[in-house]
Amino acid sequence: MKASILFFGTIITSLLISCGTTQQQGIPTSDQLPQITDNYSIVWVGSGESFLFKQGKYIRSESNDYAFEVVQRRYGNSWKSVKNMHRLHPDYDGKAGPREQTLFFGIDFKKEGAGITSSIRSTIGGGKGQSDTEFREQSMELEVEGISSFAPYNTIRITQHYQYEKGQLLETVELFKRKDGKEFPFAKIEEKAMIFRPTLLTTAPTTFAD
Repeated sequence: MKASILFFGTIITSLLISCGTTQQQGIPTSDQLPQITDNYSIVWVGSGESFLFKQGKYIRSESNDYAFEVVQRRYGNSWKSVKNMHRLHPDYDGKAGPREQTLFFGIDFKKEGAGITSSIRSTIGGGKGQSDTEFREQSMELEVEGISSFAPYNTIRITQHYQYEKGQLLETVELFKRKDGKEFPFAKIEEKAMIFRPTLLTTAPTTFAD
């Protein structure tokens, strides 16, 4: 499909700047709602700092920063994640898509030799990756679908560091063009998110302040 949604295809023609601008495939639908008992659910809440590659180095691009939440459901060795992004900077120019965007990622892991590999389908496009057995260090590459040959990138590389004991996820998203075996950087986003899990509260977490 060559449409564009939360973050990234047609959008691509408009010069995307963040990991959320093409939407080749929509978010999968189902007449059955996910149940908390059939998966391990995590909510990640964080922000992304954007950079553009200019004159041989990355330059901060604050107007393209965003806040986000990810609902990640782990069904054993298959994960499904929905990411909502919010670009709040008043100078955001809209080139990376709407201020409010939504992306879907489906990841299937399998053992291959001594390592863990993954196949990925998403609203950006398909790809593959690798991980350790505890899913602490992951990397993946996605080929952007339906993108113009004139666009500044056609590949997205995501590198993740799950620091469970610290309750945080560090992630780098790189957008670049791969051509004739070479890589030409366009932009990157440095993300940091905190982990949220179901818990019991002994009192109301907030009260009205007089």
